[in-house]
Amino acid sequence: MKAVVIHDFAEPEDLGIEEFPQPQPAAEEVLIHVTHAGINFPDLLVMTGKYQNLPERPFVPGKDAAGSIAAVGAGVTGLKKGDRVVAQVEFGAFAEYVAAPAESCYPLPDTISDEDAAGMGLVYQTAYFALVERGQFKPGEIVLVNGAAGGVGGAAIQIVKALGGTALAGVVGEEQAQAARAVGADHIIDLAAPNLRDSLREQVFACTGGHGADVVLDPLGDEIFDAAIRAVAWCGRLVCIGFAAGRIPTLKVNYLLVKNIAVTGLQWSDYRDRQPEKVREVQRRLYELHAKGALKPQITQVLPLERFAEPLRVMANGKGRGKYVLRMS
Repeated sequence: MKAVVIHDFAEPEDLGIEEFPQPQPAAEEVLIHVTHAGINFPDLLVMTGKYQNLPERPFVPGKDAAGSIAAVGAGVTGLKKGDRVVAQVEFGAFAEYVAAPAESCYPLPDTISDEDAAGMGLVYQTAYFALVERGQFKPGEIVLVNGAAGGVGGAAIQIVKALGGTALAGVVGEEQAQAARAVGADHIIDLAAPNLRDSLREQVFACTGGHGADVVLDPLGDEIFDAAIRAVAWCGRLVCIGFAAGRIPTLKVNYLLVKNIAVTGLQWSDYRDRQPEKVREVQRRLYELHAKGALKPQITQVLPLERFAEPLRVMANGKGRGKYVLRMS
């Protein structure tokens, strides 16, 4: 089968497509004939050897796969050959076939195409868990989403609006601002403003009547995290999702004390591995919101597998917006 294969960790442009042995489903697994695969920022970290969980090489990267079941391993119930599914896996999605644990596969309703399913995979799960599970969001609250033009950020803006909140979009530049408005952002927060430590808080207070953000979702880290925590409302919550902007920030805990705020983190794959029933319930909820028209993946580009490196380079340069999807032959 055709696949992106990592023999040595490298930049995406230095990796290639080659023939790789087709996997076979073990017990409690299914084999998926992949039609589309979603591209996520962690894929870049995997390829360059910077991700926290790396398998033995050679291996195939990719965490989001949509397609149909080609074979079923022993002990699998509730899924059969021919079923359309989406799966979130640690590795293996950037290939024509991937073996996935049956409990990590979710049957697709007829209302969702394979393309949209790949675009609605990991980023929507991450955004929902960050907002609702870790951020303890309640309808009517104000949410600041940093990196709002990216995959997780755009998904989070849509989910905030779908669940009855006010969405503040932290972005850089007018192109990203337009992308955030397109998914429903109520206000734009300029993350490139001078003196960000003060200006971010001033912008948030200006559009919330001095209230601040009840929840902050931050996949960026660096100085953006440092500034965003100062914009959290009394008894608010900040959820750390990642460090795409570079530096892993540190925290002066007096901020937590003086405003009764909480800072928490999200490692979504732990929920997949430890509480798969909760992930399945969130997937059901996402399907419901999609069927109502409240969620729609903003797919910026669909590319053939051979061009996998292009959107990853865009992400690496901080220029990504929306969601990028690979199409298999």
